[in-house]
Amino acid sequence: MSSRREIEGIETEIGRAVEQMIPFNRVLGLKVDSLDPKAPRLRFDMRPELVGNPVRQILHGGVISATLDVVGGLAIALASFADKAEASLPRHFPNIGTIDLRVDYLRPGRGLHFVATGRVVRIGGRVAVAHTELVNDAEEQIATGSAAYIIG
Repeated sequence: MSSRREIEGIETEIGRAVEQMIPFNRVLGLKVDSLDPKAPRLRFDMRPELVGNPVRQILHGGVISATLDVVGGLAIALASFADKAEASLPRHFPNIGTIDLRVDYLRPGRGLHFVATGRVVRIGGRVAVAHTELVNDAEEQIATGSAAYIIG
């Protein structure tokens, strides 16, 4: 069984991996807002570099889809860790790759900051599915997503 100190150490490693080790996440400015295994959250601030429409000053659709993909993968990774926590703590992220990603853009990406949440639908032996959403600082839903990942 894992001690609280060991779990906190793993959470620190996960946060560092998401925020620092993946260069594209740094470009997006993603920060861990919560490592709740049932609904992890990532947050990022609006910046001029993330604008996709300079006239309307709204978030680029690629930023939205990439963020939803990352938070879905994070949800899968955390759920994988939770499944194995009783036996022993993992020492590295599971190998996760996106198979399919669907994004529904619901509103223009306006806001001071955005929060993406991921929830696992199912984890099988090799394939996992997550649902995701992105909201702005006014808690307006900007986009939702669904993704399938290969795990192993």
